[in-house]
Amino acid sequence: MTSTEFDSRSAWRALWALVIGFFMVLLDTTIVSMAMPAIMGSLETDLTAIIWVNSAYLLAFAVPLLVTGRLGDRFGPRNIYLVGLTVFTLASLWCGLSPSIGHLIAARVLQGLGAAMMSPQSMTLITRLFPYARRGAAMGVWGAVAGIASLIGPIAGGVLVDTLGWQWIFFINLPVGVLTFILVQRWVPQLPIHSASFDWVGVALSAVAMFALVFGIQEGDATGWQPFIGPLSSVHLIIIGLVLFAVFIWWQAETRKEPLVPLGLFSVRNFSLANIGICFMGLAITTMGLPMIFYLQSVRALTPTQAALLLAPMAVVAAICAPVIGKSVTRHDPRVFAVPGFALFGGGIVAFALLMHAETPLWLLLIPSAIQGVGSALIWPSLSLAATRDLGPANAGAGSGVYNTTRQIGAVLGSALIAVLMQARITAQIRAQELGSGAEAMPDVSGELVPGVALPTALHEPISVGLGQALLMPGLVALAAVLVVTFFRSQSTVATKSVPRG
Repeated sequence: MTSTEFDSRSAWRALWALVIGFFMVLLDTTIVSMAMPAIMGSLETDLTAIIWVNSAYLLAFAVPLLVTGRLGDRFGPRNIYLVGLTVFTLASLWCGLSPSIGHLIAARVLQGLGAAMMSPQSMTLITRLFPYARRGAAMGVWGAVAGIASLIGPIAGGVLVDTLGWQWIFFINLPVGVLTFILVQRWVPQLPIHSASFDWVGVALSAVAMFALVFGIQEGDATGWQPFIGPLSSVHLIIIGLVLFAVFIWWQAETRKEPLVPLGLFSVRNFSLANIGICFMGLAITTMGLPMIFYLQSVRALTPTQAALLLAPMAVVAAICAPVIGKSVTRHDPRVFAVPGFALFGGGIVAFALLMHAETPLWLLLIPSAIQGVGSALIWPSLSLAATRDLGPANAGAGSGVYNTTRQIGAVLGSALIAVLMQARITAQIRAQELGSGAEAMPDVSGELVPGVALPTALHEPISVGLGQALLMPGLVALAAVLVVTFFRSQSTVATKSVPRG
């Protein structure tokens, strides 16, 4: 069955089959945070090792995205999606059965690879199955799923850890994976293949460049930006990654084969701006949860479930707003939704940061949480539609791969930056309290802070303020995105022809 034979009802069934798996993939980017204390105790490991449970997943997710987007063009998006789903589901079983932290990190790498194969294909299939007039509602669902999955991860993690044990944050993927495989087999069609060749040099350059850049950023804080392999340090890896990216771009412009990333994509203003916007959103939504969770569990002594429920308004409000926004997004310029979306989302984070004090009434924190939910529901569909609106079928895979890659790069950058900021701001606040009170030196807990571990009462306020100051970073980044999406070109001035492939 081809896309021209695919009616609207069948397209919607295919969409729902795809987004179930996409939801599962994105859920695993945030669900682990609530389980960290339980995993540390069960596997008898330390904070440095446990951070790699999440970092390994983000790294393996981000590195292959440019390649896996093109693999869908070459071998069919449904086929690559199903292969990735199988890998992800089996890796989830390995995660839950892991007897040691080393096994768990290795399984998370495999999970990330499966996720990287799945993620671009769902966006590609939506672009190719839905005509523009109906694509806004479809992208609204896709965007809502992305936003809600990122927000609901801590909630699901808290409930599962408190009731069934940390292993079930991975075991829950098994029935979902099997169901998704059956539905995709039945409801998602095989689409025509548009790629006649494959740029293997581009594959190698992009993969090595992404690995060097992402790994260098992640390891920078852990190693204090000092050499860790002979003279090689994170700074060297980041430089190597940037140089290889420059070589990769040159190769994409010069190769006579079909390029991995058609550079003509970036001649479309909305595509380029949407990629900057989703990078900022990836950074903000990935990093905002960590200071919140430390504050709610360590300072306010909430259980994982209680902390998760306090953040629930974000997911609930986003789920309510998303269907309405999705139906409207194609009838307006994308900036009509994206500008207020980023203003509300970033403003909600900033408000939460300013409320983070040891004695703040907990009910007050529900207000910025709900505001963030509205902002999230406005952002995801408007950005994804702006990014894909002017891509022809031949460029859908490449465009989806680039878009998902920039989101993950934002997430990785945020993960590295938030750890540095949390430690620096907590230390600064503790030292400031010592100087102000003239009391003897208090212990520096910034490097050993773990959710769920009781802290001395005297440290509650400086730690709360320090975490709030760190949380300002994702909030201000989201507010900065308002300036980016303001320059989206209106629908009436955008050319409807496909962008060039080279």
